[in-house]
Order: sequence, then structure tokens, then C-alpha cells
Amino acid sequence: MGNASAKAVEVKVLDGPAPENVEKPKLKPCCACPETKRARDACIIENGEENCGPLIEEHKACMRKMGFNI
Repeated sequence: MGNASAKAVEVKVLDGPAPENVEKPKLKPCCACPETKRARDACIIENGEENCGPLIEEHKACMRKMGFNI
């Protein structure tokens, strides 16, 4: 019942550590700057987005420092 038509697959195994020029994975945007995100979100819920400009800008600045293009 077996079929002998399966092809061999070559797998290349890398030895040693990863190259140093590879960056570590970054945080997901949802996980970065939790303090400023929490304050921003609470303000928007309670006061509306138009009344929370400084908190929104503070969160954007934090996200930029973490490497996100905002």
C-alpha cells in the first residue's frame, strides 16, 4: 500500500549561535508603553478623544522611543 515515489528533502542545519546583526524581536504594539496607554484609554473613555490630546501625544512619544513608527 505504500508508494515509493516520495522525494527526499534536504534540510540544512545551522551550527552555532545566530549572527549578531540579527535584532531581537520587538514588543508588539499592544504590549508597549502600558502606563501611558492605560492613562490615554481611560481619558478617552471618560472625556472623549478631543479632550485627551496631551495624553495621546505622551503615548505616541513613548511608542516612538520603543521603536514604533507612529
